[in-house]
Amino acid sequence: MKRILPALSISTFLLTFLLQATAQHDRFAYAITDIKKEGVSWSYLRKLDLKNGSYSDVLLNGTDINHPAWDEASKKQMTEPFNDPRFGKAAHAPFATGVAAIAYDRKNQRIFYTPMFINQLRYIDLRTMKVYFVPTPHLEALNNKAPDQSNIITRMTMGSDGYGYALTNDAKHLLRFTTGKNITITDLGAITDHPDNKQVSVHNSCTSFGGDMVADDDGNLYLFSNRTNVFKINLETKVAEHLGVVSGLPQTYTINGAAVDDNNQILVTSAADDNSMYTVDSKTWSATLVKGGGWRTADLANSNLLQVRKIAPLVRLLPNNEEVDDGRIQIFPNPVTQNQFTVQFNLSSGKYRVEVKDALGRQVLLSQAAISGKGQTSTLHLPATSTKGFYLVKIVDEHNRTVYSQKLLVLEN
Repeated sequence: MKRILPALSISTFLLTFLLQATAQHDRFAYAITDIKKEGVSWSYLRKLDLKNGSYSDVLLNGTDINHPAWDEASKKQMTEPFNDPRFGKAAHAPFATGVAAIAYDRKNQRIFYTPMFINQLRYIDLRTMKVYFVPTPHLEALNNKAPDQSNIITRMTMGSDGYGYALTNDAKHLLRFTTGKNITITDLGAITDHPDNKQVSVHNSCTSFGGDMVADDDGNLYLFSNRTNVFKINLETKVAEHLGVVSGLPQTYTINGAAVDDNNQILVTSAADDNSMYTVDSKTWSATLVKGGGWRTADLANSNLLQVRKIAPLVRLLPNNEEVDDGRIQIFPNPVTQNQFTVQFNLSSGKYRVEVKDALGRQVLLSQAAISGKGQTSTLHLPATSTKGFYLVKIVDEHNRTVYSQKLLVLEN
């Protein structure tokens, strides 16, 4: 079956061009360092230029116990210093006990983090540089710190679904937190090893503690451990698959910070090496030395997602303006003008899931489809609040395999 589509107007072409041009990647990452390049007190926030490897001056001194703090629940300034049973009023400092896990929420302009030995989610409002403390009962499961630091949070990132994710050293607590109003924290439980992981377990202190995480655009987290092992964690199944060891690094190099750059490479930094930073290729897991550095860095964060999903072109037209029929799934109209579109399934019978995500990877629509035969159609309605721009439609089968993905352009009603 082929459908006749009207030729794209000049205005639509210009809108498409402008939308693509504005969807730029971060060319920076936030970094946790010491006040000195060779120091190991992880209490100072800086900004790292991914183009030239230079670090900014200190954006926030996290050791200042007199720095004002705001209660996240009431949004009011705290009148009494935060008092921790182990560290007393010293815990009131923004980065008290040091920080090894941060996540950058671009939408709300916030840096989320947890002090290493204090069970409290905190964030910095980058527009005001105010520091907010999220009430502590959410992290009661981590109250008693283990001598081997197994239940300390050292990895954190923003997922493609818009949630923040934090992981303890032993991978027995994967925490998911919301980032808007009324922040909530959910303990999703332990990560499970993939059967092929064998001796390299995600729970092993020798191979898999520490490091950092980045997220991809297909619902996965990538854990880079301190000892340079790489695991892919599926957020739906909570299974960690060992992908290998980063090659090309010095034998003594540790990975402590990781962030995706605008070339879809993973930049890694070390808390033990103040001279070198590397980019890692996600296809080969090989590292290449890059210029810059000069600071030991305990963690990195930006909003870039690792691009792993293969996406079909937005619209492919033959010379007579007929859309190419691939014989599997058809989505029309595209562009969308009335906040609704139709999916025609030319697949075998079964249950399928239709997911629609916006340009930031946030899910805006989820629909189930029970297909009894080829040619069956389903009309889907986007939320009335959907804005113009690019969206991604993904079709997933009952075995959780992506069978089709397509960019969708939504125009104004």
